[in-house]
Amino acid sequence: MSETTTQATMPRINEPAPQFTAPSTHGELSLRDFKGKWVVLFSHPADFTPVCTTEFVAFAKLTDEFAAIDTQLIGLSIDSVYSHIAWTRTIEQHFGVAVKFPVIADLSMAVSAKYGMIHPGASTTAAVRAVFVIDPEQNIRAMIYYPLTTGRVIGEVLRLVKALQLNSKHGLATPEAWQPGDKCIVPPPTTAADADKRVKSQYEVTDWWFSKTDCPK
Repeated sequence: MSETTTQATMPRINEPAPQFTAPSTHGELSLRDFKGKWVVLFSHPADFTPVCTTEFVAFAKLTDEFAAIDTQLIGLSIDSVYSHIAWTRTIEQHFGVAVKFPVIADLSMAVSAKYGMIHPGASTTAAVRAVFVIDPEQNIRAMIYYPLTTGRVIGEVLRLVKALQLNSKHGLATPEAWQPGDKCIVPPPTTAADADKRVKSQYEVTDWWFSKTDCPK
């Protein structure tokens, strides 16, 4: 049975991801099943809609790349398991790509409410396009919300996860448009003494508060 909630909430970055158990195209699953892995939980407004279909095709094509960085994709919409199965089979038939990740059937809107996916100003019966990146300790590390009408760039989600993993492992930040292999930003010093050391360091220093370094592999 799905865990339910009676009140819409808005999760926050660096706080625990709301736990859930829900039916999916891979059987009943719980968020806790994926503890120790990165998770990308993403919602779409409805099955058999053109914009959602383009996004699912893109996610399906990048599934192996997400898997290579130990990241589990989980889709969600307020449709039944039967609808999800029919739609993913249609995607494979017409677009030649298999949807290998589970898709949650959130008919009760329980999961959508926990994650703040129901925006009455957009629709009272469909989840907006939301993406949540959840780390191996099951804390929310990033959130992206899009309106119903606008498709997401799935490659950006992959880039985002890679950047968050780099930050978690090495404590480095990433600049605008960063891609793997680009230089990273070193956190600025927090004391006057460390600022003086920074300008004399081996980093690529523009000023004491702005320095870059090669990103670890």
